[in-house]
Amino acid sequence: MTAQALILLALKASIVLSVFAIGLVSRVEDTLFLLRRPGLLLRSVLAINVVMPLVAAAMAWRFDLPVAVEVALVALAVSPVPPLLPKKQIKARGEPSYAIGLLVGAALVAIVFVPIAVELLGLAFQLPVHMNPWPIAKLVFATVLAPLLVGILVRRLTPELAARFARPVGHVANIVLVLCFLAVLMTAWAAIVDLAGTGAFWAVAVFVGVGLAVGHWLGGPEPNDRTVLALAAATRHPGVAMAISSANFPGFNAVLPAFLLYVVAGAVLAIPYVMWRKRATEALSSRDR
Repeated sequence: MTAQALILLALKASIVLSVFAIGLVSRVEDTLFLLRRPGLLLRSVLAINVVMPLVAAAMAWRFDLPVAVEVALVALAVSPVPPLLPKKQIKARGEPSYAIGLLVGAALVAIVFVPIAVELLGLAFQLPVHMNPWPIAKLVFATVLAPLLVGILVRRLTPELAARFARPVGHVANIVLVLCFLAVLMTAWAAIVDLAGTGAFWAVAVFVGVGLAVGHWLGGPEPNDRTVLALAAATRHPGVAMAISSANFPGFNAVLPAFLLYVVAGAVLAIPYVMWRKRATEALSSRDR
């Protein structure tokens, strides 16, 4: 097994463990959260599946960006939220049930939405791009739905065992994720730096900034819902995005550094927003006491 294959396997294992840990502290009701709130569901779909793909398409059309960056932005924009996002949303004082419900809802919508969105973007840009829903379905099932539902089932059957193991499983997942992240950076850092110098960093910054602003605005009157939707609109599942690009641009190796740049820069750029939401929530809680 090559080093790259080993890193990829470890990364998938980390994601599965992390989502399983989330499931160990979640309920079935959390997965149905958005179905009981049609207004919030509509605003979530609008922010994630309508506004952000249009923003990415407009950036690719208007700005003189490297082709790899354009492909990466558009592929990311039509992808669902990543499996690790609920942890960040909850740490930023987002509503836990909304974070879980949005993770499940976005994953299910992606199976139908991603192929349609890819076809529409291909027509708009006059490109022969296509996406079979089956690879998307397998990916979201393996990395989101299956581990989350297994964790919820374990919690329902043995709540004490779930409470005991949720934190250790989450810690193991985080350690493996950090090691994978460092290994990837060591092998691709030079390519990321070269790409950042072409204006790609500012493109990612605009995408993330607009996503945070749109999600915060459409999140509604509840501050915690705004936090969840802001981070969801700005963050995407890189695995699905890479599946889209590899299906339509096989052998286009320059796209990988663009995805890595998005993951690194996106995480850093979201930190000020996360800190602001934590302080705002704490201040609101202090006034209510």
